Amino acid sequence: MTDPMRIRAQAQGDKALVRVLMSHEMETGQRRDAAGKLVPAWHITEVSASHNGKVVMTTEWGPAVSKNPFLQFTIKGAKAGDKVALTWKDNKGETRTDEASVS
Repeated sequence: MTDPMRIRAQAQGDKALVRVLMSHEMETGQRRDAAGKLVPAWHITEVSASHNGKVVMTTEWGPAVSKNPFLQFTIKGAKAGDKVALTWKDNKGETRTDEASVS
C-alpha cells in the first residue's frame, strides 16, 4: 500500500485552493535496473477529485508524469468545513482515496 496523499485545501473567498502531493513511484517502463532489465511500467492513469461527494475534476495521466506528483487546482463554491476527496488509479489496478476538509 502506498503512503497517504498530502492534501491541503484552503478557502479563498467563494472558492478553495487545493494542493495535493501524491506518493507514487511513476515508472515509465523505459528505465533499466542494475542488472540491465527493463523496470516494468507503473504509473497513475486516472485522478479524480470530488467536493462534498460530487465529482469536480477527472484527469487522465500517463508515464511522463514525475515521481510523487504534485497537483494544484481551484474549486468554485467551496467553503471552510467542506470535504475534498481525491482518488487515483494506476496501470496495475491499484487505487487510493484520501480526504481533507477545507480550512
